[in-house]
Amino acid sequence: MSDVPEVDAAGLPEELSAVDQLLHRGEANPRTRSGIMGVEILDTTPDWERFRTKMENASRKVLRLRQKVVMPTLPTAAPRWVVDPDFNLDYHVRRMRVPEPGTLRQVFDLAEVALQSPLDISRPLWSATLVEGLADGKAATILHLSHAVTDGVGLVEMFSSIYDLERDPEPTATPPLPIPQDLSPNDLMRQGINRLPGSIAGGVLGALGQAARAAGKVVRDPVSAVGGVVDYAMSGARVMGQAAEPSPLLRRRSLSTRTEAIDIPFGDFRAAAKAAGGSINDAYLAGLCGALRRYHDAMGIPLDTLPMAVPVNLRSEDDPAGGNRFAGINLAAPVGIVDPATRIKAVRSQMTSRREERAIDVVGLIAPVLSLLPDTFLESMAGSVVNSDVQASNVPVFPGDTFIAGAKILRHYGIGPLPGVAIMVVLISRGGYITITTRYDRAAITDGQLFARCLLEGFDEVLALGGDGRAAPASFRLDDVETNRGVPQ
Repeated sequence: MSDVPEVDAAGLPEELSAVDQLLHRGEANPRTRSGIMGVEILDTTPDWERFRTKMENASRKVLRLRQKVVMPTLPTAAPRWVVDPDFNLDYHVRRMRVPEPGTLRQVFDLAEVALQSPLDISRPLWSATLVEGLADGKAATILHLSHAVTDGVGLVEMFSSIYDLERDPEPTATPPLPIPQDLSPNDLMRQGINRLPGSIAGGVLGALGQAARAAGKVVRDPVSAVGGVVDYAMSGARVMGQAAEPSPLLRRRSLSTRTEAIDIPFGDFRAAAKAAGGSINDAYLAGLCGALRRYHDAMGIPLDTLPMAVPVNLRSEDDPAGGNRFAGINLAAPVGIVDPATRIKAVRSQMTSRREERAIDVVGLIAPVLSLLPDTFLESMAGSVVNSDVQASNVPVFPGDTFIAGAKILRHYGIGPLPGVAIMVVLISRGGYITITTRYDRAAITDGQLFARCLLEGFDEVLALGGDGRAAPASFRLDDVETNRGVPQ
């Protein structure tokens, strides 16, 4: 029997992987909920009917937007993505207005409510909200979907067809409607029962074959065989282990969160990274470390390091856009290094060595076992897999101008879940700008204005390496955070 998963008409896997199952199950619990969100700022308010038509066509082209998850009544088969026969676009595509002054802060507050609310797992796992009433005639979109659908890189690939490269492109033909699938949980359970004898036989034969190959290797070269097992186990311990002692300042967790963001011209940030011999990602993590150093120093708890998790894309060119293909790298984030260039080099060294770990995808290997555990146990494990104070993601989107329903996307802010961590940070590079969006647990970050100020100053440190570039506040006012910009610390 083949181990290659069956795919649907769009080339997406029909079955949820073990990792996707864990993320799907987590939707029911606020401590394990894994919704991801993109907030886009548009230069004008698009016509509602044109926007709605755009999303209707997108739901026909991007099959996951019409698919729901069917869980078997008994676990005889993997959960399945099926085209929802009761799909209702008006449930998923919404419209609302913010009152004056129409700021990004108000949009982020709406986004927080959505992220803290469960997605309806009996329907396709997404929503798109057009937010009108922003200052200067602008608007925003809030795209919210479950992490079970895909990861950040897969999301970019999956939704690339939604956007236009010009404001008013030539009209195209309406895509055909996907064929609905009326599959019940009992139907899926029965399918699993019918396939059970073949699955068992295939599994036994596969296990025997692997055992025979392993035994043959031990006989031929016992030293390297045993050494390989030991090396992998040690690598797994490094991947899963805590890279640094956690911060006493960031230890508390709650269900109250807040999101803040800053903007940086892409060219300025690239120049700063290049000046220090690092990548955009190295400069990003170094700027974040600088912000965390400043916050801890101001709170009277200086640190040398703290544990930081960095997701790494494992998706190959042949992988479908759906599902999750990433692994986490645990860093001892060098927050205590004051010089930003030295900090960039320290980050780069750790990232290089951690990427080469043999067991980098060890979480994916143990996910099938974790997916069988009861919900209460999974909740108790929330955060222990990530095992960090901070998680920092980097998602490059589209380098050029993009449009939706006649409106140009000016900025794109990524808001991620808090999988047991105190702070989730997402870098989005799109349309000539980099945005740094931080979502934090208010029980861990107790002085939001101070944290916002430290965020600006931490990235200003890095930008100064490449010239006169400065970060700009996006969700807060400069006057509110009382910065001392340009003053070394």
